[in-house]
Amino acid sequence: MTAGTCVVAVVVTYHPDVARTGRLLAALAAQVDRCVVVDNGTEGQNAQALRATCDEVGAELVPLGRNAGIAEAQNVGIGRARGCGATHVLLSDQDSDPAPDMVERLLAGAARAAARGERVGAVGPMVAEDRGDGDVMVYEARTWGPRRTRGLPDEDGLLPVAFLLASGTLIPVEALDEVGAMRSEWFIDHVDLEWGLRARAAGRTLHAVADAHLAHQLGDAVVRLPGRRQEIHVHPPVRVYYLTRNTLLLVRSRLMGWRWDVGYVVWLGKYVAFNTLLVPGRRNRLQLALRGLRDGLRGRTGPVAP
Repeated sequence: MTAGTCVVAVVVTYHPDVARTGRLLAALAAQVDRCVVVDNGTEGQNAQALRATCDEVGAELVPLGRNAGIAEAQNVGIGRARGCGATHVLLSDQDSDPAPDMVERLLAGAARAAARGERVGAVGPMVAEDRGDGDVMVYEARTWGPRRTRGLPDEDGLLPVAFLLASGTLIPVEALDEVGAMRSEWFIDHVDLEWGLRARAAGRTLHAVADAHLAHQLGDAVVRLPGRRQEIHVHPPVRVYYLTRNTLLLVRSRLMGWRWDVGYVVWLGKYVAFNTLLVPGRRNRLQLALRGLRDGLRGRTGPVAP
C-alpha cells in the first residue's frame, strides 16, 4: 500500500452465498487496510455464517436488519470507512472475484491520472462476466449513451469511461466530498451510473485501469439471442421495476444530454420487450414494468411498494 494511503473496502451483502463471500473477503483483506461488510437483512443461519466469516478475516459486519437497498448500504459503509480514516473507498458486491493485485493496480492507475493533472473521480478494473463468454463490462461514452468499450488504453494504461460498475470501483474520499453520496432513494439499479454522471459533471474523470481485473456475476443468468453478438443479463423480476423506474428518473434528472436521454428511452423499450416477451414469468414482469413506468413518470423513489 502506498504511504499515506488508507483503503477501506465496503462490501454490500444480501442473502449471500457465504462461502463465495468468504473467498471475496479473504481476497480483499489481503489488499486493503480494512473491510466493512454492510448486510441488507440476511437472517437465520445464513446471518450467523456471515458473521463467523467476517470474524475469520477481521472484517467489520454492519447488519442493517432490513433490505435498505444497495445505495443506502454503500453510504453506511462509506461512513464507516470515513471513521476509519480512509483516503479511498473500494466498493464491492458480494458476487465478485478480484485479482490478487487489483487494488494495487487501481491505486497506481489513479496516481497516473492525477500525475497528469486530472481530478480523479474514480477508477475501476476491467470487469469480466464470470459466466458465458466472459464479456468485459466496461462502458465508454458514445453519442447515444454508454456502450461496451472497443477502445484501447492510452499510454498510461487507462480507458476513459462513461461510468463504472460499482463492484471494484475505487473512489478517493475527497471525490466523495465533492460529488456527494449515492442516491439512497433510488434503492438499486443505475445508482453507479447516476453517481458517475455527477462526478463527470463536477469535472472529475472516470477510468478503467487496463491491468486491473475483476470477475463478476451480473444478474441471475446470461443468455444470447439469435443474431445478437452481445449476451444479455437476466435479472430477478423485481429488478424490472427498478431498472424501468430508475431509467426514467435518470432521464428526468437532466444529468444527460438529449441524445443520451433518447438512447436510454430506446434501450428501455427493448429491455421491457425482452422481459415481457422472452423471459419466464412474463406476466409478473409486465406488471412490474408498468408499475416502474408509472412511478418513474411520477418521480416516485424508494423501495417498490408491496
